[in-house]
Amino acid sequence: MANRFVVIMAGGKGERFWPASRMRRPKHLLPIVGDKPMLAQTVDRLEGFIEPKNIFVITDVEQLEGVRDVCPSLPRENFVAEPVGRDTAAAVGLAMLLIKEKDPDASLAMLPADALIRDMVGFQKALDVAFLASEERPQLVTIGIRPTDPATGYGYIQKGDSIGDYNGTKVFKVIEFKEKPDLETAKVYLESGDYYWNAGMFVWSVRAISDALAQFAPKLQSGLDQIENRISEGEDLNELLAELYPELEKISIDFAVMEKADNVVTLSATFDWDDVGAWPAIERHFPKDSNNNVATGEAVFEDCRGNIVVGEKGHLVALIGVDDLIVVNTKDATLVCKKDDAQKIKNLVKGLSPDRV
Repeated sequence: MANRFVVIMAGGKGERFWPASRMRRPKHLLPIVGDKPMLAQTVDRLEGFIEPKNIFVITDVEQLEGVRDVCPSLPRENFVAEPVGRDTAAAVGLAMLLIKEKDPDASLAMLPADALIRDMVGFQKALDVAFLASEERPQLVTIGIRPTDPATGYGYIQKGDSIGDYNGTKVFKVIEFKEKPDLETAKVYLESGDYYWNAGMFVWSVRAISDALAQFAPKLQSGLDQIENRISEGEDLNELLAELYPELEKISIDFAVMEKADNVVTLSATFDWDDVGAWPAIERHFPKDSNNNVATGEAVFEDCRGNIVVGEKGHLVALIGVDDLIVVNTKDATLVCKKDDAQKIKNLVKGLSPDRV
């Protein structure tokens, strides 16, 4: 069996969770759902499956110390900071270089830092199947999530014929990746049974992803080659990243590779999953009162329905006569918006002064 590694992508800003999520302490460093930061939960989920020395985290310079603090079980050298964000294809390329240096015959999983998965056993089973598929032949494996509703906020994966069975789990050829659909299209996807949510969880061998980047993203691969060549000459990785990483092509791994390659396969996850993408996700994971109000801090409601309140300990939030609001209170900022406008928070944050982000 090939050596297995996991690389966790933990560089996002979590803007949709402002004002709790900030540049230095974004969503994945917060216990949005659960009693630990989302990143710490992601690392814990790998316990007993991947050795800590084989778990790497890619973050950014602003968040590096915070990320290290919430992952004390991982070696300090396993945290690598991007000097600037260059989207997921560059992060995948950097991960490939890190693991290739350890073992060019290895396989690696790329996982987001902030998904909520409570079924650790089911998650590890799916991840094992994905590794097995990547080790059998040069395939790019993505773990799909079986839809439970006609969601319009996720991309979709259309599955084709089965290409094999691994420990009782079928793996399917991917026909096509689909962008976020409108509601009617999402209903068609759900009813067909041939579409999965794209959770952004990938497994592949070092060789398979290297070949794919060379074929479909040659400009990006050329930049990665420069970094690799100079590392081999003894230059410092962090200094090289500061010099060369900002020049890498900025493109997502979906656009760069996954939507173009013909060796992409998928499997259907049986574990629970929520990407906890914006404040409305809170109400899926906390108890509601008789009027469907949800509070994660101290709150009182009078003649209110369907509200979400997130407050800090010791601070009481009181609502009277309002419906379907999100109210988030922190020590230096308060957000009030309609639940239907939650996706607009990201736009609001773009207009704030740097000291408020």
